[in-house]
Amino acid sequence: MDGFQIKTGRSLQFRLSAWLSLIILVVALAAGIFSFVSAYQEAIELQDDQLRQMAALINRQHLPATLTVSKDDAPDSDPESHVVVQLLQHNSQALGPASELANLPVDMPDGIQTVTVQHLSWRLFVKVLGSGSRIAVGQQTAVRDEIARDSALRTLMPFLILVPILLLLVGDLIRKMFKPLKRVASDLDQRSEQDLREITDTHLPSEIRPFVVAINRLLSRVTQSVATQRRFVTDAAHELRSPLTALSLQAERLEAADMSVEARERLSSVRHGIQRMRGLLDQLLTLARVQESSRGQSEAVSVQQILHQTLEDMMPLAESKNIDIGVVSEADATVLANELDLKTLIKNLVGNAIRYSPDGGRIDLSIRTSESSVIFQVDDTGPGIPPEERERVFDPFYRVLGNDEMGSGLGLSIVRAIANRIGAEVRLDYFNKQKNPFGLSVMVTFPTIPATT
Repeated sequence: MDGFQIKTGRSLQFRLSAWLSLIILVVALAAGIFSFVSAYQEAIELQDDQLRQMAALINRQHLPATLTVSKDDAPDSDPESHVVVQLLQHNSQALGPASELANLPVDMPDGIQTVTVQHLSWRLFVKVLGSGSRIAVGQQTAVRDEIARDSALRTLMPFLILVPILLLLVGDLIRKMFKPLKRVASDLDQRSEQDLREITDTHLPSEIRPFVVAINRLLSRVTQSVATQRRFVTDAAHELRSPLTALSLQAERLEAADMSVEARERLSSVRHGIQRMRGLLDQLLTLARVQESSRGQSEAVSVQQILHQTLEDMMPLAESKNIDIGVVSEADATVLANELDLKTLIKNLVGNAIRYSPDGGRIDLSIRTSESSVIFQVDDTGPGIPPEERERVFDPFYRVLGNDEMGSGLGLSIVRAIANRIGAEVRLDYFNKQKNPFGLSVMVTFPTIPATT
C-alpha cells in the first residue's frame, strides 16, 4: 500500500489528473450553487409576478367577487397551481365556497408580503381595485417553495450528468497524451544491451523532445565509448598475433636443436602456452565481431548442414578423448541468421561440450521444431553448471570454480552475443535431473522464419 502511494505520488499523470479533477469539481460545485440560487430566486420572483398579474386581471376584467372556481370544483387541477383570492372587508368571504384566507386583517398594507394564517405560511399580494375594494391574492409558501426548488434542481441536472463525463474524458485525454512517452519507454525497455540506436522523436510533444534529444546524445556518447573499447580489444588482439606467431616459429626452430629432456619438457609447456594464447586471441576477435552493432546479412540457413560441418571440424578433438558424439534427431530446420554467426555459435557449444566432457563421455545433438520456434540442443555428460552459476557463466572470462579444463571463458559470452543478434534465447539446465544431477544441457531457441505472402 505504501509503495502504491509513493508510486502515485510521483506520477505526473496521476497528479495532473487529480488536480484537474479537483479544479473541475470545485468549479462545478461553485457554478452549481450559483445556478441553484439564481434559479430559485427567479422562480420565486416569477410566482410573485403571477400573483400581481392575477390581481391585475381581476381588476381589468371587473370580475364579480362571487365568480371563482375552487379546488373542490376542479378535482383534476394541479394543487401546486392553486391560488386563493380573498376580498378584504368586514365579515369578508373568500371568492368561492372555501375560505382558506378567512379572518385576514382589513388594514393589511398593499403589495407583496408573507403572512401566517391558521398555522400555514402564505404569500400574498394585496391590491386596491378600481371599484375601491381591496383583494388579497395568495398561495401557500410551501407549495411555492417546492415549485421553486424543483425548478432550481432541474438546472443542476446538466452539471450532474456532464461533470462525471468530463472527468472521464479528462482522464482518458491525459492517458492518451502520455501514451507516446510510455511507447518510447517500452521501446527502450525491450531493446537488447547491444542496441544503442537513437530514439525517434516523431509524434512526441515539444516538451518531451529536449529530454529525448539529451538521451540520444547520451546514447551516442555511449556508442562511441563502446566502439572505442571494442576497437582497442580488436587492435590489441591483432597486434599480439604477430609476436605470438614469431614466438611460435622460434619455438619450432628451437625444437629442432639438441637439448636435454628437461629442456624439451619446458619447451613443450611454452608451445602449449603459445597455442592457448592464440586461441584466446581468436576468441577475443570473435567476441568483438559478434558484439558489433552492425549485423551481417541474414538469410535462411539450414541448422543440420551447419551442424554437420562443425562435427567434421571437431571430430578429431572428440576422438582424442574417446567421446561418443552424434546427432540423435534426423529433423532439419532453417533459421534466419548470418551463416558465419550460426556456425560460430554451434562450434562454441560443441567445443565446450567436448572440452568439459570426461574421457569416454557422450554428447547428444538434436534439433526440434514447433510452430513458433526451432530448438537446437546440446547434451553432455560433463560436470554441469550449478543453477546459481548459470547467469554468471555468460560473463566474459568467467569460469566455474573447481574446473581445471583449459579454456578462455569466452565461449558462452560469444554464444549469448550471437543469440542476441539473431533474436534467439539460450537456456542452461542439467542433462540428468534425477537424484544426483549431472551433465549440461544447452538449449538455443530460434524464432521461426515468418511466412511470406
